[in-house]
Amino acid sequence: MAARREIGAMILAAGRGERMRPLTNTTPKPLLTAGGKPLLAWQIEALARGGFKRIVVNVAHLAEQFVAAFGDGSAFGVELLWSFEREPLEAAGGIVTALPLLPEGPVLIVSGDIHTAFDYASLRSRAEAMAEAATVPRVHLVMVGNPDYHPMGDFALIDGRIDTNGATRKTFGNIGLYDTALFTGAPPATRLKLLPYFERWIAARLVSGEHFEGRWMNVGTPDDLAALDRTLGLCASPAHA
Repeated sequence: MAARREIGAMILAAGRGERMRPLTNTTPKPLLTAGGKPLLAWQIEALARGGFKRIVVNVAHLAEQFVAAFGDGSAFGVELLWSFEREPLEAAGGIVTALPLLPEGPVLIVSGDIHTAFDYASLRSRAEAMAEAATVPRVHLVMVGNPDYHPMGDFALIDGRIDTNGATRKTFGNIGLYDTALFTGAPPATRLKLLPYFERWIAARLVSGEHFEGRWMNVGTPDDLAALDRTLGLCASPAHA
């Protein structure tokens, strides 16, 4: 039997967390705790459950705290690789700079400041198909319902394809599969936003998508963090077990 192809994984954790101040003045946002553990720990555990055992994490603001808290990832049963940035490089810049640490082909990339019940294992078969067939979309985005702070959404999801046009738009859930070849030639250690890449890929019909209706939170403010802490506390209570 052929060995299963390695599908890379990356957590974006380099942002400064401006809206989370003053908490992030001394602690990186992904290391803030909810439900008794850091946000980053929830993501690492979810990726590990999904079969992703080699995880790259990009860090910038107070980077030494990440390494001190998580080390090589062995406590979580994974291998953590750290991609250091002098200053936060935005999402695309962080991905491009981390490419030497990532396997070629499809990579699952998630944000370190979201909390979700999405099952990352559900993307493995799609990633494997993406790796084997050049005719399938090269990017796959998980979309969620529009939160109150973003009522207009980001993109339309039409028959499994992402489009910039459409009457009903959903919000990108910061969970996506990307073929690393799409970043070839981009300059590392450079601030690059992901939206221009999305627009080019969508125009070229390279982007598929799905709608996730389960628990998902973007933890951007102290109030968001407190709300997530309450939610996780309720989930852990005997009445909700």
